[in-house]
Amino acid sequence: MTVIGVFALQGNVREHVAMLNQVGVEARPVRRPAELEQVDALVLPGGESTTMDKLARAFELFEPLQKRIADGMPVFGTCAGMIMLANEITGGIDGQETLGGLDVTVRRNAFGRQVDSFEADLDFTGLGAAFDTPYHAVFIRAPWVERVGRDVEVLSTVSSGPAAGRIVAVRHDRLLATSFHPEMTGDARLHGYFAELVRGL
Repeated sequence: MTVIGVFALQGNVREHVAMLNQVGVEARPVRRPAELEQVDALVLPGGESTTMDKLARAFELFEPLQKRIADGMPVFGTCAGMIMLANEITGGIDGQETLGGLDVTVRRNAFGRQVDSFEADLDFTGLGAAFDTPYHAVFIRAPWVERVGRDVEVLSTVSSGPAAGRIVAVRHDRLLATSFHPEMTGDARLHGYFAELVRGL
């Protein structure tokens, strides 16, 4: 059976585990390098990217994660997880580093602080018939993508309002990332898509 880990040092860990279980995947929390070695793929949840960076280092998980990503492990990064995957960030704090692998530039807290959290219906492209209907997304102090590399596929953008046109979902080979929190809506389609991506390898 496919085993997908959830980075469990911060963020909505239980919610992601529940969504992965819903799509038929065995999900395990990952806090240590030994636990990372036992999973086929990983979800990097929302949370606070600078705190996630510090905790990953404190638990000696940062470098093993970087290596697994560089070696081709599939990863689904959501909100802060998107920031952690990005090769480049703007609006970060001094010295903030990322795991890298995703050839994008992400602006941290692009949609504003907590008071500017919002919800929106998104249209997705390139993910098949399951995404023929809009996806209701929850944004909380969310980043957005300001630049995508040549091999990065844009999956969704905001369709209206002051952030219209901003990129909020991308895929780069085995890396999937969203600005929003897919674990908070009860819609398991993105977790299902990621699970199929992992199973197909």
